Amino acid sequence: MITVAVAQPRCTAHDVAANAAAHAEAVRAAAARVVVFPELSLTGYHLDAPEVSFDLLAPLVEACAETGATALAGAPVAQRHIGVLEVTGSGVRVAYRKVWLGPLEAVCFDPGPGPAAIEVDGVRLGLAVCRDTGVPRHAADTAALGVHAYLAGVLEHDVDADVVAARARRIAVGHGLWVAVASFAGSTGEGFSRAAGGSGIWDPSGEQVAAAGTAVGAVVSAVLDRR
Repeated sequence: MITVAVAQPRCTAHDVAANAAAHAEAVRAAAARVVVFPELSLTGYHLDAPEVSFDLLAPLVEACAETGATALAGAPVAQRHIGVLEVTGSGVRVAYRKVWLGPLEAVCFDPGPGPAAIEVDGVRLGLAVCRDTGVPRHAADTAALGVHAYLAGVLEHDVDADVVAARARRIAVGHGLWVAVASFAGSTGEGFSRAAGGSGIWDPSGEQVAAAGTAVGAVVSAVLDRR
């Protein structure tokens, strides 16, 4: 078993240092082994944001060291990718690069090489970013890696809030996986003046077992067992 949390931290446009501090606050509040954050959570959804410097993430590394957590944070990363950073008390690495880009994203970024998973306490966790979750092939290819759960950071408009849960349930039921989705709350760039929030965790039957609502700063968690 492993405790996974999904977080909707406050986000200051382009201010990685401030956002790292907000992520650290969420990690401490979560009391979880793994904490998932939304797409591009360390910069906000600004397609012109430069690659994130790992040196600015010291507060988040420190929080992970204190709590024993692994944080999965969204950021622009080297070689023009929308990435997921795996942050632990030992440091930072790029764990995943978004495969399925939106049309505007494709102007600024390149697609990642393919599905990826990390392992925490012997539990394999597949990774995804936003549009990936809407592509059946991505879920199937990630499930084929032998994962126990599918973890995603996403961003949706408030009028598309139902998309988050619908995709999560489809993946959970279709592949018999736990699904945890951290969905951006509040406002951010590129026209997302009202993001959906609605982060949550779904069990392999498709039942939602944790729901964050729409509030900025919300964090919820669940224990993922080996069903």
